[in-house]
This record gives sequence, structure tokens and C-alpha cells, in this order.
Amino acid sequence: MSIIYRYITIQISKYFGIVLTFVIGIYIIVDFFEKIDDFMEAGLPFSKTIFFFILEIPFVIVQIIPICILLAVLIVFSLMTRHNEIMALRSSGVRIYYLFKPVVIIGCMLSGLLFFFSDVIVPITKAKSNQIWLREVRRESTVITEEKNIWVKGNRIITHIKYFNPKVKAIYGITLYQFDQRFQLIRRIDAKKGVFEQGKWLLYEIMEQNLDKELGNYDITFHDQQVEKFDFLPEDLNRVAKKSEEMTFKELSEYIKRVEAEGYDATNYRVDLYAKIAFPFICIIMCMVGTGIGARGKIKESMPVVIAFGIGMAFLYWIFYSFCLSLGYGEMLPPGIAAWTANLAFFCFGAVTLLNAE
Repeated sequence: MSIIYRYITIQISKYFGIVLTFVIGIYIIVDFFEKIDDFMEAGLPFSKTIFFFILEIPFVIVQIIPICILLAVLIVFSLMTRHNEIMALRSSGVRIYYLFKPVVIIGCMLSGLLFFFSDVIVPITKAKSNQIWLREVRRESTVITEEKNIWVKGNRIITHIKYFNPKVKAIYGITLYQFDQRFQLIRRIDAKKGVFEQGKWLLYEIMEQNLDKELGNYDITFHDQQVEKFDFLPEDLNRVAKKSEEMTFKELSEYIKRVEAEGYDATNYRVDLYAKIAFPFICIIMCMVGTGIGARGKIKESMPVVIAFGIGMAFLYWIFYSFCLSLGYGEMLPPGIAAWTANLAFFCFGAVTLLNAE
């Protein structure tokens, strides 16, 4: 490794570590003061509270790595520009593309690290932190099985939902069990589909069984549709249903195959599947953007201006990326295109900035 490459690598690594530590600290402090009252009301020990916030760190790291590497590259090249180091190197025949090589290597390494964290570490830590928050702090009655089916326990009522589609507020494969005070099954409902409309759950293709206490038999009736009062709302299911970030790439892919094989719509999960691949590449793109802007020799402002510019660029990407994913969720764009559009747009922008810098 040449002296220039070693210098750039050390400087970027140093500022990346500083920015990453600072942002994680700010996030944890804000999140701590926002949720500490809930932990105190739930009566959880302080050690469990600290453990919860430790579990949140990998998810935070995945979200902020792109902005941290962008800020680090911007800071390093802006300082080199201010100290006329870029001018001296270019006067010696060094091209911007030569300086970009160690940066893109760092970006590739961070992309791999980001994919590893999001696919291996985050599903484990996020599932455990959600379990602590929902079951021990919020004391939600809903639980998640390993098969991604949803069980809801109410007042002497247990409801099983095979699949929940938050986009249309619909549930599929519903089975409701109602018990008396002696925990004897007195009513069972099986429905193919349920839709939340005007504040009520409307079930379709229903088979209802009611216990005849005198004869000890169950009377069976069939209905095309029927309004049923449940102890939960779509928001409750959306909050506790297993999220895509709690599943690895393989788990999510297998889950999509099972859902689609049963005839259900898995568009939301398919968009998230493509996003798991597309999002890590933003590290390389941010390195390209930071190098092109920082090394073009036109940024003479103070360091706060450089940092503000980097934050603005990251914020713009995140807004555009979320917007594209929303189009995918709404089936206005194919899942693959929705996940990659923002990367393609910012890759073109980064390429233009590098050409201008050169």
C-alpha cells in the first residue's frame, strides 16, 4: 500500500469512527429519555433496560453507516483541499481516480459489513428487543410463532391469523376460539378472509360452530359474510407482526415462497427482500459522492457547512429511497426497480461529481 493510500485510509477510518460513535451516542441518549418512563412503569430492572438499548445498537449502525462514511469522506477530502494537499497531488500528476481507489475499497468493505449486520446480527437483536418492548414493557397480548402466524389472546378468546396484509388491512385464514369461565370451547369461527372497514372487521366465507349445552353438540352454520368484534385493530397487528428486519435474507425469501404458494399477496415482503440487497451498495455510492464533492477544490467553507451538506445529501437519499419503496409497496413499481432506483440515481450523481472533480 502506497503512502497516499495509507494516509487516506487512516484518515477516513478515524473520522468514520468518530462520526459513528457520536451518532450512536446521540440516538441512544434520545431514545433512552423517550422510553425510560415506560420501562419504569413496567417495573423492569435497570439491567434489562440497558440490555434493551444495547440490542438496539446493531439496528442503528445499519441505518447510519452510509451517512457516517459520506461525512468521513467529505471531511477528509475537504481538509485536504483546504490545506492544498489535493492541489499538490494533482500538480504531481495524481488524478482524482487514483485517490478514489482506497475510498471505493473502504466502501466495498462497509457494504459487505452492512449486509452482514442486516442479514445476521440485526434479525437476532431486533427480534429480542421487540420482544422486550412488546411483551415486558407494553405487555401486548399478541405473540409471534416461529411460523410467522399470529396468535391473539383476548378475554376468554384466542384468535389465530395465518397471514396479515397491512397494505389493505386484511387478514387471512382466521380461526377464533371462544371459551366459557371453565375454559370449555363454546364457539369457533373459521373464515377465509377478514377486512377492516369503517372501524369493524368484516369476515368472508365463514363456518361458525356454537355449543349446544343441553345436547353437548356443536351447531354448524355457514355465512357468506359477517361482522365480528375482535380485541385488536390493524395497527395492533402491524406493530407486533414479525418485521422484515427480523428475518434473514434466506428466511424472508422462504417466507415469500410460502405466502405466495398459499395464494396471498407478498409484495411488501418482496420489496423488502430486494431492499436487503440494494441498500448496502449505498456505501459505495456515498464514497463516490463524497470524493467527487470533497476533492473538486471548490469547498472552502467551514467544517460545519461540510457536515451540514453531507447530512443534507444523506437525508435527500433517504427520502428518495423511502419514496421509491413506497411506490413498490403500492405496486406502482416492480419490487426490484423500487429497491434499486434510488441507488441508480445517486450513482449517476456520484459519477457526475467525480467527472467534474477530475
